[in-house]
Amino acid sequence: MATTSSLLPLIRLQSKIYPSTSPSHRASLPSIEHKLVISGGRSISGHVAISGSKNSALAVLAGTLCCSSGTVALRGVPELLDTRTMAEVLRSVGARVEAEDGGVLVVDASNVWVTEPCSEKIGRIRAGFFVLGPLVARFGKAEVAMPGGCRIGLRPVDLYIKGLEALGAVAELREEKVCVYGANGKGLVGGSFHLTYPSVGATETFMMAASMADGVSVLTNAAMEPEVADLAKFLNACGACIEGAGTSTLVITGRKKLYGAEFTILPDRIEAGTFMAAAAITRSCISLSPVIPSHLTQMTEKLTEAGCKVTQIGSSALEVSAVPEVTGGKLQAFNIKTLPYPGFPTDLQAQCMALLTTCVGSSIIEESVFENRMHHVKELKKLGAEIKLSGNSAFIGGTKPERIALSGGRVRAADLRGGAALVLAGMAASGITEVENIAQIDRGYERFEEKLLSLGADIRRESEAAV
Repeated sequence: MATTSSLLPLIRLQSKIYPSTSPSHRASLPSIEHKLVISGGRSISGHVAISGSKNSALAVLAGTLCCSSGTVALRGVPELLDTRTMAEVLRSVGARVEAEDGGVLVVDASNVWVTEPCSEKIGRIRAGFFVLGPLVARFGKAEVAMPGGCRIGLRPVDLYIKGLEALGAVAELREEKVCVYGANGKGLVGGSFHLTYPSVGATETFMMAASMADGVSVLTNAAMEPEVADLAKFLNACGACIEGAGTSTLVITGRKKLYGAEFTILPDRIEAGTFMAAAAITRSCISLSPVIPSHLTQMTEKLTEAGCKVTQIGSSALEVSAVPEVTGGKLQAFNIKTLPYPGFPTDLQAQCMALLTTCVGSSIIEESVFENRMHHVKELKKLGAEIKLSGNSAFIGGTKPERIALSGGRVRAADLRGGAALVLAGMAASGITEVENIAQIDRGYERFEEKLLSLGADIRRESEAAV
């Protein structure tokens, strides 16, 4: 048996989960590829509604498996390819997942009995691996395929497994599946674990598992992201006892049973940051809500440094203005180093890189979270961006008097956030830009082009040849 030291047929999407006739969701058809066609150089204006957080929703959906009694009613779950896939992962172990009136997604995991979720679905979504912790804690065993998702780095699962081992589990790797068994073939027991890196996924996995372990568990150097705190808030609503969420130390007192509850997913800070970048790159003024302004401090500071004006309106709205009257017609370059929260989020790195190609002066972006998250550099250069890569650092030339910063072209999204960055670049570029492989974007942005259209962008979705 290998220890964790050595661990370094298409199911049809059921549209009834998230009924919609919008073009965004027609992208879920597996035989058709779509592209976004953007006519750049237009300013945008108006208000945009921010959806519930993708990253929080995926973790909370996994957390519903902790509830062996009652149903969970979730509000704010965004209609995305990733959330659809996560719903199928839950169904594959016996959970009931249905949409009800009023935008409520209901999950009943009381009759779950399968401990091996669908490998094909797990292979398509990184968060599918999160079901490992709840299944082991609840049933004493689980067998989960290695996860998929964006190809932005190794993102090893060893920290996930070591955390479960600290709770008494035993793990082995068998035929590309992680097989985990509880202490003495039963459930988990309380224990302490120190994360060598504040991994969000490892923190969430440990938290879900420990909430049903026998005894008290302590996790140090835990991730402090708002989505982690949101998961803790959800689990506590279901009867768990988690203290310290949002700090680097979690103390979790295990419960024998968790119950259903009602819960609302927090607003998506990454979607909000993306639209803030959209206002800046098009030299426009827009408002956005609902948001939690404190979750956007880093983005607000960088845009302010560039010359934008960011104003808080009430408790849950922001206005971002980059119009010439505010900026003098120019935005200034700034530097970024991505870090775990509360540092600058890696999920906004690509969008800011697109913005920086239109700013005056040179800038440096250092990616310290993922070692392979610069696929968008090659595509931005196709649009005329001046970017040089050295390891995980990008050196951006910005605008110069003798050349146009960006011009239209054909580019391809390699991952979710990089795809969004290409759309923003296309909005700022002269001429027509075509962004291909936008299923990557549909994984994480709810009705993205529809929201941009409502703000005045010239953008449309087109079908490409069948594959």
